[in-house]
Amino acid sequence: MTTSPEYPVHDLAGIGFGPSNVALAIALEEWREDPGRPDLSAVFHERQEGFGWHRGMLLDDATMQVSFLKDLVTTRNPASGFSFLSYLHHAGRLHDFINHKTLFPLRSEFHDYLAWCAGRLSDRVRYGSEVTGVEPVRDAAGRVWAVDVVAREAGGAEHRTRARNLVVAPGLEPRMPEGAAMGERVWHNEYLLHELERLGAGAAPASFAVVGAGQSAAEAADHLYRRFPGAQVHAVFSRYGYSPSDDSPFANRIFDPEAVDAFYTSPEPVKDDILGYHRNTNYSVVDPDLIDSLYRAAYQDRVLGTERLVLHNLSRVAAVEEGPDGVALTLDHLPTGKQVPLRADYVVYATGYRPVDPRGLLGPLAAHVVQDERGRPAVGRDYRLATDDEVTCGIYLQGGTEHTHGISSTLLSNIAVRTGEILDSLSARTPATA
Repeated sequence: MTTSPEYPVHDLAGIGFGPSNVALAIALEEWREDPGRPDLSAVFHERQEGFGWHRGMLLDDATMQVSFLKDLVTTRNPASGFSFLSYLHHAGRLHDFINHKTLFPLRSEFHDYLAWCAGRLSDRVRYGSEVTGVEPVRDAAGRVWAVDVVAREAGGAEHRTRARNLVVAPGLEPRMPEGAAMGERVWHNEYLLHELERLGAGAAPASFAVVGAGQSAAEAADHLYRRFPGAQVHAVFSRYGYSPSDDSPFANRIFDPEAVDAFYTSPEPVKDDILGYHRNTNYSVVDPDLIDSLYRAAYQDRVLGTERLVLHNLSRVAAVEEGPDGVALTLDHLPTGKQVPLRADYVVYATGYRPVDPRGLLGPLAAHVVQDERGRPAVGRDYRLATDDEVTCGIYLQGGTEHTHGISSTLLSNIAVRTGEILDSLSARTPATA
């Protein structure tokens, strides 16, 4: 810890440069367009060598589950030059997209849009820069007025970024069930395309097992079924069948900015109820069109006597043993309690993600974070972490706030408005801390 300004002091340092912090960088860029406003300097650190967002699940025909209007900017600034429509105009596909008559672009196309935005902000981000620690910077009175973000580059060189405010966008990490571990033949769907590429173009697996009942599980099963016409695909889930997502107009209001206000001010029992009521808008549910497609494939198999898509419903994986020639699974059939053996060449766990606890990145600062009665970090309405009085710099979260801000915290739906709220808070505080 130091009290001397040994480094240039930025207004903001960001950890991660996924969609959330790209949106924040855009908001900062547009903030600078008003000559009456003070310039706010920012540096973002991203451990990847370039922009990438769930590349392992960029299946050719997978579409977004959210309207293109909920891009990185439109709900905050409809006139922004960083909108999805601006991207389409730049790519020469605007009229083609209009003629397509859809609100839901291909996921690969939306990834290109995100990369297009990130590429226009390359002067604000350090790629190949993995943050290894955050150190407090104290003033003469011992208060933490800034932080040093310590990062290591690919070559091993270490550098520091000093800033009055920190925005942590830790993202999500793949979640595996207890007792399961990734291996050569056991994958998480996050890495599906990477693992298939590793197998080589001529690979012809005889069987796959896909564990999970949500959108990613259904997409993985569908992709494997079509990509490997000689393989059986076993879908394993504890439900009776895939459940459709609720994207009806009234239910979708749970993703509106006003819903964040209502959730934030609700008592804890009400928050729990709200999350329970509306889990079927996002968790363990599947797009109805994909459900129809999978059912059609399963029915066609029965007609032809091939049964390539095998559904193990009301079943749970009890044991997994990976060997050099395949994976042996033991399934618990829930209604009967019987154990059913299943062999597959490869197993794909599409079992979701968990938010990364930002406190693990904060080092000594984590001790100053206020916790709620359940041990979770307390977060202000402006997404600023609550800290004790010893910390005067701002620490903001993009992600990991579902318990305070609701179901849209890790989704694209509210990303543009959220970054605008963070910028408003940050800019209001900056003159007082400069």
